[in-house]
Amino acid sequence: MKFGVVVFPGSNCDHDTYHVISKLIGQPVRFVWHAETSVADCDVVILPGGFSYGDYLRCGAIASCSPVMRAVREHAARGGYVVGICNGFQILCEAGLLPGVLLRNAGLRFCCDLVRVRIERADTPFTRTYAPGEVITLPIAHGEGNYYGAPEEVARLEAEGRVLFRYVDAAGQPTPAANPNGSLHNIAGILNAEGNVLGLMPHPERACEEALGSGDGLRFFQALMLTLREAEQQRRTAATVTVSG
Repeated sequence: MKFGVVVFPGSNCDHDTYHVISKLIGQPVRFVWHAETSVADCDVVILPGGFSYGDYLRCGAIASCSPVMRAVREHAARGGYVVGICNGFQILCEAGLLPGVLLRNAGLRFCCDLVRVRIERADTPFTRTYAPGEVITLPIAHGEGNYYGAPEEVARLEAEGRVLFRYVDAAGQPTPAANPNGSLHNIAGILNAEGNVLGLMPHPERACEEALGSGDGLRFFQALMLTLREAEQQRRTAATVTVSG
């Protein structure tokens, strides 16, 4: 089982993510340079936060054309897991791996704060360590986190249960005041139709140790670890049955 953390020029959360995976959940992980053309050795590919290519043009637009993104698309098409955090979410949308787009924050100001996020589903590889409806605290740091999609597209996301994280208040309600950037339906994170590609604006990797203000993000990475372990056990069992047969 191996994680890959893609590094674009301008990434600034790559080492945070690497630290969590290598030190806190103790899993093999490597940096993947943006010019690489294969991620075949990785089970999970993470596009971290930052300012890829200086955020020239639209955020994530240039990064979406990096050589590594063809490999990321192929990895996702094979059923491999892909996570985009903040700028990584923007890149996934620009690359067409997730629907919609991240626009400038409604207040046209950079948001840097701790926010409450509700777990909408706990039956996914990314959220299995949480309870459905649980409210967790995660940090945000973005200027373009305002999720927007065509009305029919957003309706489809909601109907198919593909909104995984939602900004809420202390009572767990998705109020306008709890929405830090103006995202439609208070959307903080979404899945692709197949359920193996996730994009989210909050930073779970910055909330994995209580000294940082919240440890709620650690279970996000533990969920992925458990998912990979189960998949590996299933592969080994299938291989044993085949040999025995």
